[in-house]
Amino acid sequence: MMTPVAIHLANVTKHYPRHKALDEVSLQVPEGRCLALLGHNGAGKTTLMKLMLGLIRPSSGQVQVLGMDPAAAGLPFRRRIGFLPENVAFDEAVSGRDTLRFYARLKGVPLADTDPLLEAVGLSFAAQRRIKTYSKGMRQRLGLAQAMLGAPGLLLFDEPTTGLDPVLRQAFFHHIRDLTTRGATVVLSSHVLTELEARTDLVAILRQGRLVAFGTLDDLRREAALPVRVRVVVGTEASVVAGRLGDGLAVTVVDGRSLEITCRIDEKMAVFRHLTASGLPALDIDIQLPTLDDIYLHFSHHTAEATA
Repeated sequence: MMTPVAIHLANVTKHYPRHKALDEVSLQVPEGRCLALLGHNGAGKTTLMKLMLGLIRPSSGQVQVLGMDPAAAGLPFRRRIGFLPENVAFDEAVSGRDTLRFYARLKGVPLADTDPLLEAVGLSFAAQRRIKTYSKGMRQRLGLAQAMLGAPGLLLFDEPTTGLDPVLRQAFFHHIRDLTTRGATVVLSSHVLTELEARTDLVAILRQGRLVAFGTLDDLRREAALPVRVRVVVGTEASVVAGRLGDGLAVTVVDGRSLEITCRIDEKMAVFRHLTASGLPALDIDIQLPTLDDIYLHFSHHTAEATA
């Protein structure tokens, strides 16, 4: 049985008076997946999120979220959505607990659900304090709790880990994985690509309003055809070992005791077989696949050069 689609965009274009924010964007995200939405400032990420939230309508094309047109859907649909903007703003005279309870009433969520969420984001100790005493990171954590109220079917996060320390970042992504495991769909927009790499199912890269890449990380690695780097630490002089490997491999001596071999992803196993057959005195082997940073730079620059 096919997984239901949570987000469906078909040839979505959005015009503003002076520019085109989105240009023929099409993609589908199944339920229970985490999508990393990447792009430079002004690429169209915020516009895409506003369309998913139903705050604006497309100039042309079709937007469906959880099976509905978000711009025409009513309150029951909106209660199924969680959203955290990049810059959260709350009434500073109100406590964190009362703020979360206010949003719980709006969404029809039991007030008893608010304290566990405050604990989950590490704010139990400050629940009764006024928000004006909160640091930026604490306000961000309160925003996370607000977005997760009611176990929504779709959550949209714009730079969600801003102001969070490493421990709370880990806790945030634990919550994300828990939500997707239970069937929720998550869209994350962030410039911190290293923290998304192992935590996202799908990647969408926007450039100047156009979708230049979409798929799993492995899909994009294959499409980009970026090299794999195999770093080998040897027990003897690296330049001597490099000479023994012959001319069939792209070998670079890194230092006196290590060398690096570059190859295509589909050549990786052949390289290992060659290394084994050569009797290489390897003390350590480290495989470095193209990172999400590498992939993002490739598609951004490749598209820029193609349209220049």
